[in-house]
Amino acid sequence: MVNLTIDGHEVSVPRGTTILEAAKTIGSEVPHYCYHPGMSSPAMCRLCLVEVEGAPKPMPGCVTTVMDGQVVNTQSEQAKSNRQGVLEFYLVNHPLDCPICDMSGECDLQDYVHAEGREHGRGREPKRVFGRDDFGGDILFYGDRCVMCTRCVRFMSEVEQDHRLTVVERGNRSVIDTFFDEGLEGTNWHGNIVDICPVGALVSKDFLHKARAWDLTHTPSVCTSCSQGCNIDLHSRDNLVQRIKPRENLDVNAWWICDYGRHNYEWMNQGNRLDEPLARVDSLSEASGWKDALKGLLDRVDGLDNVSVKAVASPFSSNEDLAALSSVVDALGGGDIVYRSSAAGDEVPLKGFPQLVRRKDLSPNATAADLMNMTRVGADDASGGLESVAGHDGIVIVLGDSLPDQPVDFGENAGLYIYLGTHDSPAASNADYVLPVTSHAESEGTFTNFEGRVQHFDGALQAPGMSRPAWLILGALSAERSSGDIFRCAADAFASVGKQVPAFSGISYDDVGSRGAVINESVSLTGD
Repeated sequence: MVNLTIDGHEVSVPRGTTILEAAKTIGSEVPHYCYHPGMSSPAMCRLCLVEVEGAPKPMPGCVTTVMDGQVVNTQSEQAKSNRQGVLEFYLVNHPLDCPICDMSGECDLQDYVHAEGREHGRGREPKRVFGRDDFGGDILFYGDRCVMCTRCVRFMSEVEQDHRLTVVERGNRSVIDTFFDEGLEGTNWHGNIVDICPVGALVSKDFLHKARAWDLTHTPSVCTSCSQGCNIDLHSRDNLVQRIKPRENLDVNAWWICDYGRHNYEWMNQGNRLDEPLARVDSLSEASGWKDALKGLLDRVDGLDNVSVKAVASPFSSNEDLAALSSVVDALGGGDIVYRSSAAGDEVPLKGFPQLVRRKDLSPNATAADLMNMTRVGADDASGGLESVAGHDGIVIVLGDSLPDQPVDFGENAGLYIYLGTHDSPAASNADYVLPVTSHAESEGTFTNFEGRVQHFDGALQAPGMSRPAWLILGALSAERSSGDIFRCAADAFASVGKQVPAFSGISYDDVGSRGAVINESVSLTGD
């Protein structure tokens, strides 16, 4: 460990730590542009200048490592004056076009100028105009706003390791550009350069002019696009998910997410939702309240003797939902549960952070389904495999699978057919009860990723009408049949998972926290 003094505070940090990172340990944020903890530090923006006693000149905090006995001042008048001069240099050409910039509200330049910049600019010459460029893929480049921090260039070279961006020209003519006509088209991780651009020079075409950053609500969640389980934030407004951003978790995805997961969110905003329980009476579905629907359903169950259960689960359901389904099947006398999951042809690793991979398994919770002894069926496009369920004459339960490939006569022989979903389906036309459930974007719960890491997500959207979490509905049915406890919250439902599945027994809801916790049983990794 190295002991030094920063802004009058005694600090002890590991050898090799930079001054910029050491200052964070005492809550001192040194302004910076080019530095990012996930990439190399070229010290080219010179905005992180600090004063080091004994040094002949201001030192860049992002590349200067701490030394024993060092005395550093990050907030002294000299340090601030140095940074103020750098900021003034940046503003010679950079427009403060905050009202029209998509980064406005999240731009570091605004914050730095407000905190340490000059009250009035002294420039009299007109600012130069570099214009706009389409970089391909989802990226537009606004050259006027670029501060040449080169984070985007280094991300493509060091992290994605696909050299698609570079700096052309020299001196005050320098500009970011692409090598080839296709630009970023065809790359798999380029959306991250929008996240790390500090000033709005790189913007997402998908999000452009869609919403103002300060109007968005950020909700911690988990990506559902594959079994990696990347930590994300859902940015929502007007009860719609407007975009997805990565949430830092060094154990899972660091600061990055793939483009496939980033842009796979419109399904969360899909309308035409089921919003009230439907009970089939004389071939016609009639809306009812939850009390009448569940009472009628239980009465139907009581009228069935010695019937077996076949159920279809969804790997997009939470741990709590899957465990509640398993509990209901057991309470009804036991039976088989199957699930279907899409699989990609190849995995897509992030070469500079190889533990992050767009996995073959394109569902977030197949690991939990396997641990709960559910059987994977069907093809890699999540079709087929339900022949034994479709013609079953006992109780059929479908949770979360919209059955898009199944005919309208699905479940016509069932003694009781219960369909729980977010949207109606032609294959649910024979269902005796159609029960509306919430999506993961509308409720709280947990997923288990490919390596057995249990991770928590929160609801970002208001659920439509009378829809409820599946664990609440199934938990109520299970409690009625087995005289057990009724779940009052997601934490109660998660506690029941540990009681049913030994692999989850060592984890509490508090253990999961914001970083996740690995279950106490080894699991096979995708591709093994």
